[in-house]
Amino acid sequence: MIVLMGMTDATTTFSALRPRLHGIAYRMLGSVAEAEDVVQDIWLSWNGACQDAIDNAEAWLVAATTRRSIDRLRAAKARREDYVGIWLPEPVLTDEGASPEDIQELADDVSVAFLLLLERLSPEARAAFLLREVFDVDYPEIAETIGKSEAACRQLVHRAKDQLRNERARQRVPCEQHLALMRRFADAMAKGDFYAIRSMLAVDADLSGDGGGKVTSFPKPLLGGQRIAQLFYAAHLRYGEGVDVRVVRINGEWSLLRFIDGELESAQTYVTDGEKIHHIHVQRNPDKLERIVQGVQGFDRVS
Repeated sequence: MIVLMGMTDATTTFSALRPRLHGIAYRMLGSVAEAEDVVQDIWLSWNGACQDAIDNAEAWLVAATTRRSIDRLRAAKARREDYVGIWLPEPVLTDEGASPEDIQELADDVSVAFLLLLERLSPEARAAFLLREVFDVDYPEIAETIGKSEAACRQLVHRAKDQLRNERARQRVPCEQHLALMRRFADAMAKGDFYAIRSMLAVDADLSGDGGGKVTSFPKPLLGGQRIAQLFYAAHLRYGEGVDVRVVRINGEWSLLRFIDGELESAQTYVTDGEKIHHIHVQRNPDKLERIVQGVQGFDRVS
C-alpha cells in the first residue's frame, strides 16, 4: 500500500526549497509574477504527488519547476512579439539584510543586464545553462529534466557560455567602484549638471526603456552618450527640484530609482566598466514597478 507523505512533512520540504525554486523560475522568466505562478503550480502538483514514488524531493521539485518554466518561457516569447516597445525584465530590490557574498552572487547571475543576455538563448539552453552554472546541478539530472542526452546538455551549456562570455566580462566591476559611479551620476542627475552627466557616459552608450505601452518610452534604444545626457537634462528642465534620485541595490547591483514629484517614475540599472556607463536599462512599466513601490519605503537614500 502506498502511503502519502503527511501534509506537515510535504509543506516543510517545499517551504525549505521554495527560494531555490523561485530563483530558478525568476531567472528563467525575468518576471516575479510569472515565477510566483510557476512555484504555486508546482506546490499544487507536489501536494498531489505520491511521495513514496519520489526518491529525491529536491530533484523532483527542481525538475518540475524547470519544465514548467520552459513551457512558460515559450509562451512568453510568443507574447513578447506583440509587446509594445522594448521588453525588459522586472527589477527586484535586493534585501538590505543580505550578506556581501549573497549580494555578489546576485550581481553575477541575476542582474537585469544578465537576464537580458539570457534572452538570447533558447528555453532549453537557458535552462541547461542556469541549472549547471548557477544552481550547480549535475548533467545527468539536467538531461533528465529537459529530455536531452548528457552530451547534448553539455553542448548546450558550452555554447551558452561562449555566447555570453564577452558581455558578462564587462559586467564584473568591483562593487565599490560601481557604487561610486552611481553616486556621482545620481548627484549629477538631481542637479541637472549636463556636463557631468555626459562625462560619465561612453560616447557609444545606449539606453533602453520599457513602458509596456502604459507610459511613454522609446520604441528602440536611444544611442549615444550626448543624446542620453540631453534626455536626462531635459527631465531636470521640466521638473526641476521635483526630481529625486536614490541609489539602491536592484538585482544585486547598485542602481538608481528616479522619483518625479514624490512618485516613482523609473528604476534604472547600469552596465559600466567602472569608469564610463555603457548601457542603461530604464524600467517604467507601472506593473513591473509595483513591488518596488511597495518595498522602497524601507530603503534609505545612500549618501
